[in-house]
Amino acid sequence: MLQHKLIQQTQNSWQQALAEAIRDPAELLRQLNLPTELLPSSSAMTQQFPLRVPHSFVSRMQKGDPNDPLLRQVLPLDAELNEIPGFGLDPVGDHDAIINRGLLQKYQGRVLIMTTAACAIHCRYCFRRHFPYSEQSSRPSQWQEMCDEIAKDSNINEVILSGGDPLSLADTQLSQLVAMLERLPQLKRLRIHSRYPIVLPQRINAAMLEWLTKTRLNTVMVIHSNHANEFDDEVGTAMTKLKSAGVTLLNQAVLLRGVNDNIEALSQLSERLFETGVLPYYLHLLDKVQGAAHFDVERKTARHLLTEVRKILPGYLVPQLVEEIAQTPYKQPL
Repeated sequence: MLQHKLIQQTQNSWQQALAEAIRDPAELLRQLNLPTELLPSSSAMTQQFPLRVPHSFVSRMQKGDPNDPLLRQVLPLDAELNEIPGFGLDPVGDHDAIINRGLLQKYQGRVLIMTTAACAIHCRYCFRRHFPYSEQSSRPSQWQEMCDEIAKDSNINEVILSGGDPLSLADTQLSQLVAMLERLPQLKRLRIHSRYPIVLPQRINAAMLEWLTKTRLNTVMVIHSNHANEFDDEVGTAMTKLKSAGVTLLNQAVLLRGVNDNIEALSQLSERLFETGVLPYYLHLLDKVQGAAHFDVERKTARHLLTEVRKILPGYLVPQLVEEIAQTPYKQPL
């Protein structure tokens, strides 16, 4: 009984940490010893897209530094209210890709399940910050219908769990969904896109590892890290657990002005990823979502940065620079 209670407490600890995440920009600045003058003059953007950042991620920020690369990813700014031509509400064509509620298909051979609206952290550059999750995210009661839809196309051999962040769901729900997907004989791969291993590494717990190790599907987890400072010992431990469970680990980053738009930051990120068993996969140009234009880096600059990174790192540590353009059959290499 005591052992069961301890296991339950361990499994619930990430949920408690998530519930205690910082939601008040003033509180975030207070913890970092930063002046309240950095607060946005308008609260409109935090009403539209609230602040959410776990304490474990805040602990890796440099106190007293308003330009900390982790802080810049989450702190609301007045610039988010600027309406910039070319920046819209659906920058990658999610709406046109919907084939059923919670089910999207953009590329041949794979589909994406919009598992939940919830994330462990609210990144200010998020390309789905305006997505109508209340209308389009899936629910457990609809999972069988989605599986039936997938079964109609024998060419689909990979399912991507996305959101929001799929690891926001309880492990009982995730194991149920994966078990349903496993019954589809054409499926070979399960891909999970998640920021949890980075921002809340305690999410990688025994209950999660149990269903991960049992699935017959070849499992890939694409984590999302933009800067080497996002890694600490706990993150490294989480990656080790996932690797031990047989999960292939890849990283996709976004090139962000003021965060990682320099040779040193990009090189250090690739090195840190590989140290923890993760291969650099994609470096995305910013998806042109309304509210994130201040993060944008020009294509010419992006190409120059990757050219310089190639001079420093071996090829397997250089991510592919890509741009996602709506209604194209694959992400466009640059």
